[in-house]
Amino acid sequence: MKHLLLYSGVAAVLLAVNHIVVNQIPALQKIPRSKWLSAAGGISVAYIFIHVLPELQEWQKEFLHQEGSFLKHHMYLIALGGLAVFYGLERAAKLAGPSERGDETEPKYSSNPTLFWLHIGFFAVYNLLIGCLLYHRDSYKLAELALFTVAMLFHFAVNDHGLHDHYEQRYRSRGRWILSVAVLAGWLIGVLTDLSEFGIAIMFAFIGGGTILNTLKEELPEERKSNYWAFLAGITGYTVLLLSIA
Repeated sequence: MKHLLLYSGVAAVLLAVNHIVVNQIPALQKIPRSKWLSAAGGISVAYIFIHVLPELQEWQKEFLHQEGSFLKHHMYLIALGGLAVFYGLERAAKLAGPSERGDETEPKYSSNPTLFWLHIGFFAVYNLLIGCLLYHRDSYKLAELALFTVAMLFHFAVNDHGLHDHYEQRYRSRGRWILSVAVLAGWLIGVLTDLSEFGIAIMFAFIGGGTILNTLKEELPEERKSNYWAFLAGITGYTVLLLSIA
């Protein structure tokens, strides 16, 4: 237990610091999209499909056995809900109005402060859940914690890039700090609370759906000029790693 407290705490600090520093790396702030960001997206997606979705299937079987057939596919519905929530936020950011930059080579997003706080609020909850899961996983071994942390480090880099692209100075001055604190707060909540296995499964399912959407929305738009081969390399490399450790 002491080792889990220490290692999960280190992981939470790494994820928090990642939010603060990742957008200070010049190589990531460019179009065509950095190969590193495309590879990071591939790593995030590989973790969800190879590790998270099979785990959701196991939880689904267990909860069906315990609770009968009510809401048969509830784990997958929660994952779908996570995807739908973040897709809705993305659409709202694009439709609320153009940014003030006037740069035709960049996607135009709203500088609406209300939308900014809504967007950051949902991502803060998202980070809170991830921070909580750093500690609240009975099945965690050090290797599994490391794999989850690495996948989330790359995933946070993708999220940061998208949020910075949406809100620029507002995100640099406020948003990234809020998301950093949210990870640490989530970890602390995880340490201080005793969550049921069902509650942990719900959080993991929601994060799974959100991760898929938040990664693909950054890779698919044409204006990003993403690097498919880097994305594929990220998927392939992390899949091989996950399967070799499993």
